[in-house]
Amino acid sequence: MENSTTFSVLNASSSAIGPLGLRDMPLRSVEEQAVTILLTVFICGVGITGNVMVVLVVLGTKHMVTPTNCYLVSLAVADLMVLLAAGLPNISDATASWVYGHAGCLCITYLQYLGINVSSCSIAAFTVERYIAICHSIRAQFLCTVSRAKRIIAAVWVSTALYCVMWFFLVDTDEATYANGVVVTCGYRVSRSLYMPVYFLDFTLFYVVPLAVSTVLYGLIARILFMSPLPSDLSDRGGGGGGGSVHQGHASSTALKPRKGMASGRKQVTKMLAVVVVLFALLWMPYRTLVVVNSVTDPPYTNAWVLLFCRVCVYCNSAVNPVIYNLMSQKFRVAFGRLCGCKGHGGGAKGKAANRTPVYYSAIKDSLPDSGAEPITEQEDVRGATVTGKASSRVRERPQH
Repeated sequence: MENSTTFSVLNASSSAIGPLGLRDMPLRSVEEQAVTILLTVFICGVGITGNVMVVLVVLGTKHMVTPTNCYLVSLAVADLMVLLAAGLPNISDATASWVYGHAGCLCITYLQYLGINVSSCSIAAFTVERYIAICHSIRAQFLCTVSRAKRIIAAVWVSTALYCVMWFFLVDTDEATYANGVVVTCGYRVSRSLYMPVYFLDFTLFYVVPLAVSTVLYGLIARILFMSPLPSDLSDRGGGGGGGSVHQGHASSTALKPRKGMASGRKQVTKMLAVVVVLFALLWMPYRTLVVVNSVTDPPYTNAWVLLFCRVCVYCNSAVNPVIYNLMSQKFRVAFGRLCGCKGHGGGAKGKAANRTPVYYSAIKDSLPDSGAEPITEQEDVRGATVTGKASSRVRERPQH
């Protein structure tokens, strides 16, 4: 991401000429400063709070530690980094020059790019994980595990951290002297044209490739989840026809309920993650487009309101994901409520009844090391109750009212 002071370039030609031949310091309008500060404070406040809650509820709740949620924690940490390194410095930059010094220029720029690139890699990672879990469910028992997800996340962070080291050598502070003062900026060391390969490499690796992968894989996932009917053997068993007793038909139909619930849960999780990908594509598009345009045009386009719009879209992308989880995932909604100390979720008898109804999902747990055992699939409800093996079969046979 272009460091925040690059966004604050103003047209100095409109400044007055001082007695020593120096122009007056270019200043932002009061309206621009007010809008920038209010929007940035609000979006960053919501985003930082929400992403911290995501990390806390996943790491602090045993049944929330699933492979998909591990990737969501990685995404939340990356979004926190973007909000802290790109959003908050923009507040001070709106009213003054660069106040963080040379070391701050290097570190803040590095953290901006690290957070942005890790967030796109995390989105690609959970998309691949969802594809394997849904389209290759047999392999998923061995591939989609929490330990493997943690190793992939560690590899993503280490490789991206090494890739972003180049930014320590590409930016520096600069001082511009005006008739009424000196302005310090955090900008580029060399001509902007030399950054074109870097920007296009970033654009390809961390925007085009993740979106292309996500588009193809979610298309395959949709074909499995939304276009394929229930397997015929399950339908036949659930129908209770063809020589089966009444009791056998009732047992089969009740046994199918958790499976249907799991299938519905998978669809809901996939919809939620697809929304995250779509918002990533839409909210990053203005900034990515502006970078490409400014890389091939001279002088670059620096309209203050357009630049502010691009920044706000980036901040919104890093802040909106926890809101999506709360709206589209009952597990996250309940976990957020517990974290905030809300005992009841939904008022009246209906709310209480809904809280008593278990919501099942399939979580593939890691097998014990060197045990040779198959991974265990546990059935858990949103209250954290866990049943495994024979106990889970008893839960499946329990009729739900």
